[in-house]
Amino acid sequence: VQLQASGGGTVQAGGPLRLSCAASGLTFSRYAMGWFRQAPGTEREFVAAINYSGGMTSYADSVKGRFSISRDNTKNTVYLQMNSLKPEDTAVYYCAADPLYGSRWRRGDGMDYWGKGTLVTVSS
Repeated sequence: VQLQASGGGTVQAGGPLRLSCAASGLTFSRYAMGWFRQAPGTEREFVAAINYSGGMTSYADSVKGRFSISRDNTKNTVYLQMNSLKPEDTAVYYCAADPLYGSRWRRGDGMDYWGKGTLVTVSS
């Protein structure tokens, strides 16, 4: 299984950025997908998750209203649209996959698969 995140970069505060995570080696439409992030010197934290069909989503309070998670099961890809970015959004962003959707995503607890991260830097 491979989860390949892309789309990171440097953006000015207030700007948008869209991350993508392309999955292979798994039946994508049967997995919930999500995003986590880790800033230097901090623990990894939950950002957003989406269930297998895209009909249910959840967000960390810190990004609610600014970030949007979506998926395209025909392309085996999950997206994270990030708007109104803030310097505190600077982090390495990771995508993850797990058969189950629910509160365990907020704990980042035992996700089946993780991708390598993509760095997002928001300059003030």
